[in-house]
Amino acid sequence: MENQLRVLRAINGWSQAELAGRLDVSRQAVNAIETGKHDPSLPLAFKIARLFDKPIEEIFNDQD
Repeated sequence: MENQLRVLRAINGWSQAELAGRLDVSRQAVNAIETGKHDPSLPLAFKIARLFDKPIEEIFNDQD
């Protein structure tokens, strides 16, 4: 799954560790989601969308 997490994080000037703290996950989890190695759970995807004030579909693209 492609996502805009890295771009959104950079726009806000946050490190992976800072974003992880805001989401209450590990920095490794943020890295895995950004690189497409792991898809977030639905509750985490909603949390990410709320944090960036964007619809989930604008952040995550499920097209292969």
